[in-house]
Amino acid sequence: MTDCRTGRSARARNQRSCTKMENHLVENETAFYSKAEHYWKEVPPTVDGMLGGYGGISSIDINGSKKFLKNFLGEGQGKTGTGCALDCGAGIGRITKRLLLPLFRTVDLVDVTQEFLDKARTYLGEDGKRVENYFCCGLQDFQPQPERYDVIWIQWVIGHLTDSHLVEFLRRCRSGLRPNGLIVVKDNVAYEGVVPDEVDSSVCRDLNLLRRIVDRAGLSIVYEEQQENFPEEIYQVHTLALR
Repeated sequence: MTDCRTGRSARARNQRSCTKMENHLVENETAFYSKAEHYWKEVPPTVDGMLGGYGGISSIDINGSKKFLKNFLGEGQGKTGTGCALDCGAGIGRITKRLLLPLFRTVDLVDVTQEFLDKARTYLGEDGKRVENYFCCGLQDFQPQPERYDVIWIQWVIGHLTDSHLVEFLRRCRSGLRPNGLIVVKDNVAYEGVVPDEVDSSVCRDLNLLRRIVDRAGLSIVYEEQQENFPEEIYQVHTLALR
């Protein structure tokens, strides 16, 4: 998993029912994950590679994420701390470098592609010294340390997990939060149902399905918004804050 590409237009893709797609993925789980790993091994370790050729939207994305996240950070009742954050599907560390390290004292990265994590060590520059851990692992197998993180940031990567594995991962993330901690999911959203991508072996879910998955994980959506100013031809992108 990595800082996943923004994807093709949902209008140009065939829709499938949620149930049919989930059953298909479960039956072919090994192939689903191995195909995704192979795809990302062929992607260049650059910002443009991480964003599937849409490197130009990186600043818009980061600025939107920063504005979203700052609603929760600070001191006082119910506010989220700024001690340690986890970047899930971190790739070369684009989000770590421009969003998380400026706001948190330390950051951990997790990604399934070792080459991306190796690149991150140089890409992050001097501030990379505040990265404590580089975990090379698929999110379906990753276990966050209990009560370690103030924020767990999960962007453009949930499509690489089956529904059941996404539920289980979010549950593990919940146990990895410090008091008043926050899970943020920012990802492509389909207009209806589930849209498969055979190229990178992923799916794009609609908001109703994503909300049901969050509920199954025992979490609640405390705030939600759509990212603005992205190109019209790509998926709509929504950001969800979970506790």
